[in-house]
Amino acid sequence: MKKTILTLVAFCLTAWCAPAMAQHTPGCTTAESVASHYTNLPVTLSQPQLPSIPDTRVSLTDFGAKGDGITLCTDAFAQAIEHLSQKGGGHLVVPDGIWLTAPITMRSNIDINIARNAIILFTPDKTLHANKSNKTKKAVVPGIHAYDCHDISITGSGTIDGNGAYWRPVKRSKVSDYEWKRFTQMGGTLSEKGDVWYPYNLKGVANMEKTPSKEANTRADLVRFEDCQRVLIDGVTVQNSPRFHVHPCYCEDVVVTNVTIRCPWNAQNGDALDLTNCRKALLAHNTIDCGDDGLCMKAGIGEKGLKDGPCKDILIIDNTVLHAHGGFVIGSDVSGGMENIVVKNNRFMGTDIGLRFKSSYGRGGATKNIYIEDIYMTDILDDAIHFETTYENKQIGVDANGGATQLFAPDFKDIHIKRVTCRGAENAISAHGEEGMVHDITIENSTFYYKKNATDIDDACKITTRNVTMTKGI
Repeated sequence: MKKTILTLVAFCLTAWCAPAMAQHTPGCTTAESVASHYTNLPVTLSQPQLPSIPDTRVSLTDFGAKGDGITLCTDAFAQAIEHLSQKGGGHLVVPDGIWLTAPITMRSNIDINIARNAIILFTPDKTLHANKSNKTKKAVVPGIHAYDCHDISITGSGTIDGNGAYWRPVKRSKVSDYEWKRFTQMGGTLSEKGDVWYPYNLKGVANMEKTPSKEANTRADLVRFEDCQRVLIDGVTVQNSPRFHVHPCYCEDVVVTNVTIRCPWNAQNGDALDLTNCRKALLAHNTIDCGDDGLCMKAGIGEKGLKDGPCKDILIIDNTVLHAHGGFVIGSDVSGGMENIVVKNNRFMGTDIGLRFKSSYGRGGATKNIYIEDIYMTDILDDAIHFETTYENKQIGVDANGGATQLFAPDFKDIHIKRVTCRGAENAISAHGEEGMVHDITIENSTFYYKKNATDIDDACKITTRNVTMTKGI
């Protein structure tokens, strides 16, 4: 009888999870479901490996945490992760509740599993975010971070909230009167012209720096992993970051699936999902609505970027991007190069630009084997496809590029775009740059419905179009 019951349970689990895997449901990401994305690709990509996490499980409440939104749970997170690490790793379960915390340091072989009604909320007390580690020279550490780790994951269907309003400066031109009033009611400091609100001298919140602009530049990413191997982020919602939301850097074997990333459309530097100098990554079935770039590939600036190597073997498939400055973006930091990237079956609805390639002298680099196909766009504010080689990294209170040299010029090449359908854009294709900066680009079998210009392409930019339909509308 016992054997029969166990067999029935196993059958039910298989019957539930097998269809779930086919639909890429959170919690069922396996080696098989990862591999299922790597068929019929225009170039062979090395596939990422998933982390291996031991079966040991503990609850955050086992370490004295309270999910009341008031009690600070920083020590409980640290103790739970240390406990699991001592046992060789395992799963830290964050149950339903609001778990107020300072930054969380991950360790190897650890999974943070966030329940559906669990919210990890980062404290507005900025002093508790101060960097006390030798791992980085930054003044503030990211919300959830790991350095030189392997086999780490964040899973579940709960939420990670960065409380970004306490960190981000706000431009008056980007908010309504009502929103502006709400910000100023928090305290803060206005710029000399009154056109920027800084979260400096906030009510009940201590400052980190001596000036508003320096304070704004202490902002850290919400989830950032550096020099890590076998990373999985699956199913969770990541929102309201002080800066970028999910940002693996110099990592290998990265899988980000079924993740929702969201913040106000006007959130300063609110990038959603950025990869910097990463190798072997899958970004699939994510939904993005953010204040800056959506799916963004970066490869560092100058000699350091070159040393850290290219973004290589990246598959970006079946994602949805709502508001963003760009749906899929390369740049502006490209010095390490981009190689073997496939962007397939994605939809952009309401982004400023659809496919965005941006760089400048001092931060440029070569692209190779970039294949973009089956992209669907609606309501694109500016250009459907955009190449820019004089990009300025404008930040509030900071000089643009800090004196870029003529070295590391942009070199966008070997980019092949097929089957783009765009209904609604200001311009279809634009490209600007000097000789050798934008070349060997092909766009074919695509349809654009635009308002202003079909093309705005400099003579020095070499873009070949084949079987492309351009229709001007209102």
